[in-house]
Amino acid sequence: MKIIDIKFENCYGIKSFAAQFDFSSCKAHSIYAPNGSMKTSFSKTFEDYSKGKETRDLIFNERANLRVLTDENKNNISPESIFVIEPYNKDFSSEKTSMLLVNPEIKREYDAALVKIDEKKDEVMKELKQLSGLTGRNITPETEIPKIFKSKSIFEILEKPPVYSSLIPIETLGTLVYANIFNDKTIAFLNNADVKKQIVEYIKEYDALVTHSPILNKKFNHIQAQNIHKDLTNSGFFDAKHSVNLFNGEKREEYISSQELEKKILSEKQKIFSDKSLEKKFDAIDRKLSNAELRALRDYLYDNQEILVELNDLPSLQKNLFVAYFKKIEGTLKQLTSIYQETKKTIEFAITRAKGEHTAWENVIDIFKKRFCVPFDVTIKNQEDVILKESSPQLKFEFIDGEEKKEVENNSLLEILSQGEKRALYLMNILFEINARIKQNIETILIIDDIADSFDYKNKYAIIEYLREITMLPIFSTIFLTHNFDFHRTISSRLNIKRECRHFVYRNDGNLQLQKELYQKNPFECWKEKLTEPKYFISSIPFVRNLAEYCGDLNVFNLLTSALHVKKNTDALTIEEIENAFKIMLKDKSTLNMPNKNGLYVDLLNRLAQLILSEPNESTELESKIILSMAIRYLAEKYMIREISDASFVNGITKNQTLELFKKYSDLYSSKKTELGLLEEVNIMTPENIHLNSFMYEPILDMSPVNLKRLYSDIKIKLA
Repeated sequence: MKIIDIKFENCYGIKSFAAQFDFSSCKAHSIYAPNGSMKTSFSKTFEDYSKGKETRDLIFNERANLRVLTDENKNNISPESIFVIEPYNKDFSSEKTSMLLVNPEIKREYDAALVKIDEKKDEVMKELKQLSGLTGRNITPETEIPKIFKSKSIFEILEKPPVYSSLIPIETLGTLVYANIFNDKTIAFLNNADVKKQIVEYIKEYDALVTHSPILNKKFNHIQAQNIHKDLTNSGFFDAKHSVNLFNGEKREEYISSQELEKKILSEKQKIFSDKSLEKKFDAIDRKLSNAELRALRDYLYDNQEILVELNDLPSLQKNLFVAYFKKIEGTLKQLTSIYQETKKTIEFAITRAKGEHTAWENVIDIFKKRFCVPFDVTIKNQEDVILKESSPQLKFEFIDGEEKKEVENNSLLEILSQGEKRALYLMNILFEINARIKQNIETILIIDDIADSFDYKNKYAIIEYLREITMLPIFSTIFLTHNFDFHRTISSRLNIKRECRHFVYRNDGNLQLQKELYQKNPFECWKEKLTEPKYFISSIPFVRNLAEYCGDLNVFNLLTSALHVKKNTDALTIEEIENAFKIMLKDKSTLNMPNKNGLYVDLLNRLAQLILSEPNESTELESKIILSMAIRYLAEKYMIREISDASFVNGITKNQTLELFKKYSDLYSSKKTELGLLEEVNIMTPENIHLNSFMYEPILDMSPVNLKRLYSDIKIKLA
């Protein structure tokens, strides 16, 4: 996108803000926003927009808000195209990190192999659902099998089939329905101590009856007999005129037809299950199954009493039921096994390649390690799962102490690291997000909010260099926000941000405006070219005085000190005297020719201060603030010297004159609360504004002109 139009109203303290950012000729804009002006509110509003959250005024939340972000075609900007980088957020992690790990070729091979397996596995699971009755959403054969067989999946079972150990033949078990026997209610019931005891008693009674049967015993019970009858009948045994002899304890009895044999087996079965003692044991269990939730189990057990002999070992019964189901769908399982074995090598090869893959994620880590100094190393624990199974990345951190390394959890690492190192860790996650957007080619507006705060200089400039590189990429349009003027100046210089894209924020009762930055380098370079204009001439005095101090020219230093403090000669100091001092220190201004040379410095200072009072606040630049500060100090010192009325004390002050005068005045006039309050403000607000140099003038840039204008007016009226 080439242009972003912004309109905000009642957004976290911003009453109104409208601006247009043109990225067609400059891919980055930098906004210097003094503390409390708009920076956090601006970035938070963008953050809300990017996440689809509502924005409002936190205090006056009843006010209607407006939040409009449009491009050059008046289309709403996509929320996904906005990425806000906060100064620090320990909880931030990029949702796009896994994108940096994916190798499409490996993923395609792996997925193709899985599709073949999954298609046949789905067929197997469909058949198992029908047999087991587990057709719900939460409990299915696929969820039960790993728990029952203590395996990861059905594929482990295919490689190592489970052992069958039931008393009931596998064919009979295969007709039983798992869901009718096992659920939360029935398992709790069957594991009850009293119930288990009664089941054991039932089994003992059953075994005794079978043992005393003339033709049955524990190894050949009625179920085995029924299975033999079924096999013989189905195989045409009786049709071939064969017969079966059964020993009744005394002699052998011959059965020449299927019907005769079936009748005998059913007769023996009936004898066992109609036995009064066994019925009594069953009734004891049956009475406990009267609960409505257990009635289905009661009915099932009544129709399938042979199951009771298996209920003493529930895990074995669960396993054996599924073994029986596997037997019933043996053909489909063999097909699944064959496909699994065919594709297993492809899957294993894909996993091996995924583990060894050098990914875009590792490239980001390489960038991070080369540029930033931190005492930890970071790797991915589950790279192959991220690449192949779309798992979330799990980071492994190793703290480095000399030659030793030790793995630590993320939370423990945060406790160990310094504030700057924590910010570096946060920045690593930012790099993941940015590089993922590069990989996906997502056109993005980066809102970068004081990202370099609290870093040491090495890491700070590493950040700036990285930002310079990404702003050169066509997919990124960047807005830098900062309350640090040095960072604003540095980023503007390093990124070669054009003048029209370097902004100052002005706040007027919650209404925000952007103005083009006036000074491209440092103010004094600009003022030197305009020294014949009184405003720039007077505001340059602190700079030239500092030069005189650095160069050891005490005459010039003392003369210009008389312009910044009330000395014996201050009221008589002329424009020409200051001009001459400038010519001495500024070798390229030897032809400086000020108008009204014989005019008094103090008169010009006070006249300029009075004119500045009428300036619109948004046009009150650095030079005006310096002049106001100088005028405020002059009036305050003049007042204190007059009230103290002790020439020897005043003349004996050699440094920190305003503060020393204030201390003396406080001792003498401790009851003058109004005057002391105003003088305290002078000590707080003016020193940094006057004793500034070309490297440190941020305090006065941050200061609102409203406060200086009010203080000047109050001093002039109340301390006259």
